[in-house]
Amino acid sequence: MAGNRTLTIIKPDAFATGKAGNIIALLEKSGFKIIASRVMQLTQSQAGEFYEVHKERPFFGSLTKFMTSGKCMPIVLERDDAVAALRKTIGATDPAEAEAGTVRKLYAESKERNAIHASDSDENAAREARFFFAEADTL
Repeated sequence: MAGNRTLTIIKPDAFATGKAGNIIALLEKSGFKIIASRVMQLTQSQAGEFYEVHKERPFFGSLTKFMTSGKCMPIVLERDDAVAALRKTIGATDPAEAEAGTVRKLYAESKERNAIHASDSDENAAREARFFFAEADTL
């Protein structure tokens, strides 16, 4: 998966407000191909495990509560230099700081309700894809 695949999650805020289709269209327009996707609602246990890397940070509790508040949509995406390209496409965590035309500038409500997750490295992309898609290594 290294280099050309990454994981994104359309978060509960964007999914609940009907922005998922627009976000997917923007991702596809940016050259990403959808390899796998699903709609699900994370349990508290799943959210805690997925975001375990942030366990000691002050926002961990509110993050896991938010991520379990409704349905979300994990997606494996493919394109050259996928991790870096996706992070550029989604924009800064704080939509007030995101560049025009990015997912977060267009669809995020706030720094906490920021519409979308993106893996931050090839290693995490592979790990995160396996979290949601057991067959990720064969996709």
